[in-house]
Amino acid sequence: MSRSSNKGPYIDANLEKKVAKMGRPSGPIKTWARASQIAPEFVGFTFQVHNGHKFIDVYVTEDMVGHRLGEFSPTRTFKGHGRVVKRVIEKT
Repeated sequence: MSRSSNKGPYIDANLEKKVAKMGRPSGPIKTWARASQIAPEFVGFTFQVHNGHKFIDVYVTEDMVGHRLGEFSPTRTFKGHGRVVKRVIEKT
C-alpha cells in the first residue's frame, strides 16, 4: 500500500537539514534513512546509504527523484542458484 497523497512524500528531517546546510554538493552525506524518498533538492549530492553491513555510495540524478534511497543500496548479495556439476558417465 502506498503512502497517502495528503501526507506528501516521506523525507527524513535530519537528511533534509543536512542537504540544506551544505547548500551545494561537496562531500558524501552518511545516512541510515533507507526509507526516505529522494527529493528534487537532493540531485547532484552523493549519499552513503547503509545496507546493514557497510555504506554504499549513491550519486543522485534526476531520474531517481521519487524513489527511495534504499532501492539503490542492495542488502543481499546474489551468488547464483547453485553449481551445475557436470558428471562424467563411464561405460563399463
